[in-house]
Amino acid sequence: MSSMILESLAICAVTWSLWRLFRNVVVTTHLDNIPGPPPSSWLRGNLPDMFDRQGEAFYRDLIENYAPVVRLQGAFGRKILYIHDPRAMHSVVVKDQYSYEQPDWFIKSNLLTLGPGLLSTLGDHHRKQRRMLNPIFSINHMRHMMPMFYNVGHKLRLAIEHRVRSAPSEIDMLNWMGRTALELIGQAGLGHSFDPLQEDVTPDIYAEAIKAYVPALYDLSVYRWTTPYLSVIGRPAFRRALLEWVPWKRLHKLKGVVDIMHRRATEIYREKKALLDTGDEALTLQVGEGRDLMSILLKANTLAAVEDRLSEEELIGQMVTMTFAAMDTTSNALSQILHLLAQHPDVQTRVRQEILEARHRSDTRDLSYDELCALPFLDAICRETLRVHPPATFIFREAQRDMILPLSEPIRGLDGTLMTEIPVPKGTVVHVGVLGSNMNRRTWGEDAWEWKPERWLAPLPEAVAEAHIPGVYSNLMTFIGGGRACIGFKFSQLEMKVVLSLLVSTFVFEVSDKPIAWNISGIRFPTVGVDGAKPELPLKVSVYRGSV
Repeated sequence: MSSMILESLAICAVTWSLWRLFRNVVVTTHLDNIPGPPPSSWLRGNLPDMFDRQGEAFYRDLIENYAPVVRLQGAFGRKILYIHDPRAMHSVVVKDQYSYEQPDWFIKSNLLTLGPGLLSTLGDHHRKQRRMLNPIFSINHMRHMMPMFYNVGHKLRLAIEHRVRSAPSEIDMLNWMGRTALELIGQAGLGHSFDPLQEDVTPDIYAEAIKAYVPALYDLSVYRWTTPYLSVIGRPAFRRALLEWVPWKRLHKLKGVVDIMHRRATEIYREKKALLDTGDEALTLQVGEGRDLMSILLKANTLAAVEDRLSEEELIGQMVTMTFAAMDTTSNALSQILHLLAQHPDVQTRVRQEILEARHRSDTRDLSYDELCALPFLDAICRETLRVHPPATFIFREAQRDMILPLSEPIRGLDGTLMTEIPVPKGTVVHVGVLGSNMNRRTWGEDAWEWKPERWLAPLPEAVAEAHIPGVYSNLMTFIGGGRACIGFKFSQLEMKVVLSLLVSTFVFEVSDKPIAWNISGIRFPTVGVDGAKPELPLKVSVYRGSV
């Protein structure tokens, strides 16, 4: 009798699994009527093109040659919608955001690698964490962090100046931007110093792990969809033993990176917690003087109602998430700007003049928060770079129930009918088109694909305001919108402007003779040539010897 029951259960499990696997082929929906590029195979669909690090041509084809809602195919025929229609994006990331949560594979893989931070939680759990974190990213706190930003920025300036004082030199600016971004989030975010920014210092293992995380995870992108199934196999100890047994180098690399990140984050958390327990005076003697984001969060967490407090595991998860999110995005965006300035020396000269003139008018050596934010051309360069070259372009959501997706304008289906709205079945993955929205010619004009900082110095096209783009920053989708918008975008903007104001006023950046290729990834990164394995950005750097 028991064997019959087990046999029946096994048959049911196999049948259910096969149905889940093949239902996308058997069952047709309205999504099948939406035009889209053909998949490379049924097994992997369009995923190889979507995650190709030189896949910009694929995305440009989607944006330029298809409607603002495109049907793609995931693994085993699963439907994916790529959208950059403003009304559709507003529905997904704002109006119906809790009906379009991040996919289970994304949440589970983040939970396993980053811990239970903002990028790994959903629903009420996510809202609780965000309520606790929102106040620490206020403008008032940003003002208090200016001395820390400048302290790190001046160390960077001196380190580079030491290398180029006697003659121009080729410098890997991505490496220096990465070290600087880590030290900025270390001091201002965690109250911890990782790097004195000196040439002969051995890189901090935490820094190396954070830098290696995205490439290691990206190498497994096509397989991340399996995470929800793998995460329920046995207990954590069993899964860890299984990972160590599987002879897969890429998987072992990611595991090693994750272990280092969590070990160092736990050490830093416990050190800070011990200092906090001894009183505020002990914190004021440390890096950040108790004004760093983590110190403020720990104090707020202690004072919060019991039901609102974050657990130790969550706090460590926030540390890992905060460091990862702030380091690569900011450092790679800064590197992108420096590369663009090297390619456009007239723009570099103009923004340098703006910074030097502002410093000449200022009463202090370093520009204040208000003075820095009042530099229109520097601001325009940052905005335009984040428009054309958003650091992160892979934003996914998954319909939690059957939905109706509204459209700003009708699209024509494969059968010739006009579709004014799209029924979206539960489980459909939606790829929010950050690049598609930022580069849409109908919104930004015929020069949308050109990098033109001066566009921000004049009124933007009326179509930009009329589109009602749901991004949290400057009519762009770079930092997304809604309840999962980037919580630290103001922090990032301020970091970038402080670093650029110091570097551009001190040095001249020129392209080297090495070809630079920018690669699409979880976060964009440069390499020497399209086949380069190492992220790097060699630029020719010399001391600026002019004057206002």
